[in-house]
Amino acid sequence: MPEMSTQSVSIIIITAGKNSHLQECLDSVGQLSPAPLETILIDNSLNSSFLKSLNFNRNFVKTYSGSNNLFYCDGLNKGIKMSKGEFILCLNDDVKLERDFIQQAMRGFLINERIGMVSGKILRLDGQTIDSTGLFLTLSRTAKERGYGCKDSCQFNNKGYIFGVNGAVAFYRKKMLDDIKEAQLYFDSRFRMFYEDLDIAWRAQNHGWKGYYIPSALAYHARGLSVRINKGLNKKAARLYLNDELHLDLIKNRYLTIIKNESCAGFILHLPFILLYDLLIWSFIIFFKFSLIKKFISCSGILKSALIKRAKGEKHALI
Repeated sequence: MPEMSTQSVSIIIITAGKNSHLQECLDSVGQLSPAPLETILIDNSLNSSFLKSLNFNRNFVKTYSGSNNLFYCDGLNKGIKMSKGEFILCLNDDVKLERDFIQQAMRGFLINERIGMVSGKILRLDGQTIDSTGLFLTLSRTAKERGYGCKDSCQFNNKGYIFGVNGAVAFYRKKMLDDIKEAQLYFDSRFRMFYEDLDIAWRAQNHGWKGYYIPSALAYHARGLSVRINKGLNKKAARLYLNDELHLDLIKNRYLTIIKNESCAGFILHLPFILLYDLLIWSFIIFFKFSLIKKFISCSGILKSALIKRAKGEKHALI
């Protein structure tokens, strides 16, 4: 099997400057062998002195600091537009990579030219707990990280096809991103964060692209460090540890993903599972997060607009 050069890889790191792991992330990227084509750091901290506190090769790492928080989606859009690589590796700032991560992961793209997404084995920082071995679409139309929270006992050591890739360590073929972009945007800016990885994966699958899993490509992720309160780090029930603004994004973005990507037949087939999931989620909100109901209603215009586009048969939109 021919090798692909890592010189065709652009790495994009998004940071909000809220955790202490960015330096470790940059250090791990700096020791990759062979080195990627470029590394792009998108700084959403809105702190002019933040980047000055970091130690990295400023001749190798391109930086962008805006006057507004681009959040994860528009941060990636900015980074991809700045990039030159044929392959794009998107990283959270709380991720570390093994030295040969890119070299191993690139083998997934060699399977065939329709592999547009590759995931490695993503572990927690303890090196023993699985964070993700691939993203999958559930019957209730939510995102499932295979192996999430389980001890790594080599149970996912076989390479193979997956639905998509975890947004914390998301490796994409640029040609695929160009093929599925909407209104000249790769990631849907309405998502800000959460479900953006499932939206990309679902759009890609609808366009005939595939995802692939390479277990020998190892990365480490401090799950939730950037968005949860400290006691929620690595916990399974993410919504318990989010503030109202982020919790609202989590709810809204699932509906938006379904509206954009589900077929009519698929929606009818999976409706019982969708309703059961909604019953559980909205019961929790009614009893423990009642203030979210009013906030959800206030942002429902985004979902209504998506439904109207879908009804009109506009490209990339439902029904």
